[in-house]
Amino acid sequence: MRAIRVAPLALLGTAALTLLAPPAAHAAPDGAINTFNPTITPSVVAPGGRVTLGGGGCTGETTVTSGIFDTTVIPSGSTTATATVDTDARRGAVYAVTFSCGSTGTTRNVNLTITAGATPTPTPTTTTPTTTPTVSSTAIAPSGVRGGLGGSAGTTDTVQIAAGAALVLAAATGTLYFARRRSTGRRH
Repeated sequence: MRAIRVAPLALLGTAALTLLAPPAAHAAPDGAINTFNPTITPSVVAPGGRVTLGGGGCTGETTVTSGIFDTTVIPSGSTTATATVDTDARRGAVYAVTFSCGSTGTTRNVNLTITAGATPTPTPTTTTPTTTPTVSSTAIAPSGVRGGLGGSAGTTDTVQIAAGAALVLAAATGTLYFARRRSTGRRH
């Protein structure tokens, strides 16, 4: 039997893992490490609804701007702030929300989607102060089910696509190599 040549396969595996490893941090303009990762919760809201803005990873003040709510500042030392979406926000639209980290100068955009259907308003009670359950601003719109998205819909990352293609190519090449090697070894 011939010895298995491990070096090409090890090199291919190392390259695939390097391509697949998610970046742990982003480089800031001054070369420092920046882990600024802004968030919006919920990411789908009705006009007039409230959202929580997160400035994760920013050690300074974070300024949040958008065309659908007033400019909001997440103060230094805090991780979140809330904003109320304008009642005239266009239903079914996706708006860009810009987060600017004051300590690093990094700017990132996060999308906020406005629900397509109407959201019921709670009925006020006049007699006793009881809590009435209401439909949240993230209720499913009556326009039907958007099956299959499951939170996986988002922007396309070309690095991840290239890494996936490289892994598929590596797996196909390795399978072909070992299948041919096995078949030539049995022809004695």
